[in-house]
Amino acid sequence: MILWIVVGIVAAVILWLIATYNRLIRLTVRTDEAWRNIDTLLRQRADLIPNLVEVVKGYASHEREILERVAEARSASLKARTPREQGEADNFLSETLKSLFAVVENYPELKANENFLELQRSLEDLEEKIARSRRYYNAVVRDLNTAIRSFPTNMVAGFFGIRTREFYALPPEAMREPPEVSFSE
Repeated sequence: MILWIVVGIVAAVILWLIATYNRLIRLTVRTDEAWRNIDTLLRQRADLIPNLVEVVKGYASHEREILERVAEARSASLKARTPREQGEADNFLSETLKSLFAVVENYPELKANENFLELQRSLEDLEEKIARSRRYYNAVVRDLNTAIRSFPTNMVAGFFGIRTREFYALPPEAMREPPEVSFSE
């Protein structure tokens, strides 16, 4: 009888370990997938920016400094690999795009250009998708990190080398002022 109780306890522990490990793996995969979705949207945005710069360049070619800063910010965004790096790069890109759109205000014929307006709409749509993807990513990171830090799951995570993930957050200086990006005519 005692042998069956011991076998039952061992079997229950093994089943719990398997279930816990599988749960951690599912959360890890969801986190990786959420990050890949953000990366895809960021690349789409980065692909859109050269077209935007070209349209602006046609009307405001003497605004070379701001156009170079936008190109530099785009490059930094493409090079970012971690959520922290990406948050900093996104902040820099947002600031340079705000400066670009401020310059555009001085060119009424550019603001009325159909290509420019379409690029603005596309950029605005991508920014909304990126924001939703960031929220989803942070939600799955929260779930994963909570599971990893909870007892006794933390022992399973530690044994299998499953580590917490970094949240996607803007740098502290970006959080002080709300962004004022407007695509209205």
